[in-house]
Amino acid sequence: MNTSKEQFVHSVFESIAHKYDLMNDLISFRRHKAWRKFTMKQMAVKPGSTALDVCCGTCDWTLQLAQASGDGRIVGLDFSQNMLDFGEQKIARVGKSKQIELTHGNAMELPFPDDTFDYATIGFALRNVPDLEKVLREMQRVVKPGGLVVSLELSKPTWQPFKSIYYFYFQRVLPLIGKMIAKRYEQYKWLPESLVHFPDHKQLAGIFRHIGLSDVRAYPLTGGVAALHIGAKGKGNQEGAGRVE
Repeated sequence: MNTSKEQFVHSVFESIAHKYDLMNDLISFRRHKAWRKFTMKQMAVKPGSTALDVCCGTCDWTLQLAQASGDGRIVGLDFSQNMLDFGEQKIARVGKSKQIELTHGNAMELPFPDDTFDYATIGFALRNVPDLEKVLREMQRVVKPGGLVVSLELSKPTWQPFKSIYYFYFQRVLPLIGKMIAKRYEQYKWLPESLVHFPDHKQLAGIFRHIGLSDVRAYPLTGGVAALHIGAKGKGNQEGAGRVE
């Protein structure tokens, strides 16, 4: 992606923020909630843990991390101020404003020191960034040795006939839903296109290993419609070093 593509992605999320949660429910048939629940189980967040939720959007996952942590520092970062504004309202409603910090920033240049967080997460956003490897390296940089880098993302189903049905829905039906519900056709037409060159779950696991994350786990979800990836930061960032207890 070039700068103009990055600017377009920014404009997409600024414009759909007001309907983002509703559209997520419709797009995934509410499965995104089950996927996050599974992810949280695999992460096994300990009380008092700290976490950075990269591209946090309207902060659903940010809030789950805060609830699991109890009183640990949780930071949500996003480049869309409109998304953050909606997230801030949610956080205030559940009384988590003192625990959760929201930061307007760039996932490619995280404004945090090395070895700061126990977890760094990114949900349904890795396919939208200009350089996914750079973002993963930044997430790896800011987690502590032994900490986890976690991606929950849409993926590519591999078996028929589900694969054909999925692509028909995603490429033909989804943009029409976006037009009817969010009054945005081009923005939701672009979302399926964002998956075209995105790696499948095996390729993404390979990228996790390539940047030096260890104990990499990949879980295809709902027939491969989505995938969870978890990798641990070992001592010295050497591939295969260390295990997360």
